Amino acid sequence: MAISVKQMLEAANAAVPKITSDQAAEMIKNGNTLVVDVRDAPEVAASGKIAGAVNVSRGMLEFRADPESPYHDKAFDKSKTVILYCASGGRSALAGKLLKDMGYENVYNVGGFKDWSGAVEK
Repeated sequence: MAISVKQMLEAANAAVPKITSDQAAEMIKNGNTLVVDVRDAPEVAASGKIAGAVNVSRGMLEFRADPESPYHDKAFDKSKTVILYCASGGRSALAGKLLKDMGYENVYNVGGFKDWSGAVEK
């Protein structure tokens, strides 16, 4: 049975808690946190990213997050808290669900870059 984007987003939002920029800042302050910007490179080049965030486009996330992949990024560690964001919150919700499906337990969606960038230093 086919699934729509709306259904995928509903499932992702049900699986991945949405947090505020203040909650994200507190998690970062507590340490052992990975912040992931899942926007595409041209978006990041045009607007910048949150300080300390790793940019991994949504299409490469599985490959960077899987330790068995030749493209694995060592910043990805299942013991870390992972905070995701994109332009408006949709891709980061889907990315969070994917990471949960891959065994990452502490995954959060802070939503859109514009929502967060005003609250923290870039």
